Amino acid sequence: MGRGVLPAQNRADTLAMAAAGGAEAAPTPAPGSLAAWAVEVLREPSAVGKAAKTRAALAVWRRGGLPGSLPGDPQPPPRPARDGAVRVVAARDLPRRGKGGTLASRQAILHGLAHIESWAVDLAWDAIARFGEAEGMPRAFFEDFAVLAEDECRHFELLEKRLKAIGSHYGAFPAHDGLWDSAEATVSDICARMAIEHCVHEARGLDALPQTIARFRSNGDPETADVLESTVYPEEVTHCAAGLRWFRHVCERRRAERLAAGNLSGDDNPADGADVVGEDEGEGEEERDFVVEEFHACVRKHFRGPLKPPFNTAARAKAGFTPEWYLPLVDNGRRLADKKVEPQKD
Repeated sequence: MGRGVLPAQNRADTLAMAAAGGAEAAPTPAPGSLAAWAVEVLREPSAVGKAAKTRAALAVWRRGGLPGSLPGDPQPPPRPARDGAVRVVAARDLPRRGKGGTLASRQAILHGLAHIESWAVDLAWDAIARFGEAEGMPRAFFEDFAVLAEDECRHFELLEKRLKAIGSHYGAFPAHDGLWDSAEATVSDICARMAIEHCVHEARGLDALPQTIARFRSNGDPETADVLESTVYPEEVTHCAAGLRWFRHVCERRRAERLAAGNLSGDDNPADGADVVGEDEGEGEEERDFVVEEFHACVRKHFRGPLKPPFNTAARAKAGFTPEWYLPLVDNGRRLADKKVEPQKD
């Protein structure tokens, strides 16, 4: 869909208004970049509408020709629009959900997971809108986070469908918005956003999911267990990997820029850093140690409290998130010394 072509949803809205006897709305130009589409999603209040606009954005993006960003793109809103379908409470005031032994407990757990996925959609688009142009990110960054948003939409829809199947609905339980609180705390630093949202929080989800899957399966809901195990779990591994990949990219690029400007020696380890994105391509021990140390500093600065075991070491390793990244952050960042941290099985 090129510039000036009316999106299908807007055409449908126009026809609906005309059918209702109202004046036909003026055509709305299609977003001219993926970042502009991101703002469209962030301004959409309903979870269903966010999913529809995400699919529309990905369809245009995959046809080719749409830039990741343009200098005149709209800025993301301070907070994504929400329609009030879910009553938001502080995390400390959230009723205990239980361990899945009752139907009400399983409904509450599933609702909490769906709410996380609904916020994850906004977080992916916010990363594109807020940091893509501002940080001069390559097209691969936009691709990664657009696909991530699409995944999260699918997760939300699958979990919402399961909620209805077990006699509930999205909005039936209160929830907290802790994920967005973390996003607000990292609006000025892409490295902090990647580290906290897409490494710390995503990785914590990997830690918890095997037990959640087991609880649904052992308590008579294999359908929900299958959705979590076959779709949500493996795709969340790729999301953690994306956060780690772009954290490394920006750190190394900033460091290279400072080196080129003569602002530091090659032995220094600032909170910056090479321009190439790859799994470990061309990356030696010194560079890897530098980025890991930067991750530790970033998490200690922007995340409140220690990282808590048990860790799903197998799933984290699939994302490239091996123990040297997170074990030093246990116990408020003090190194583990002789304390044994038991890994959690995948």
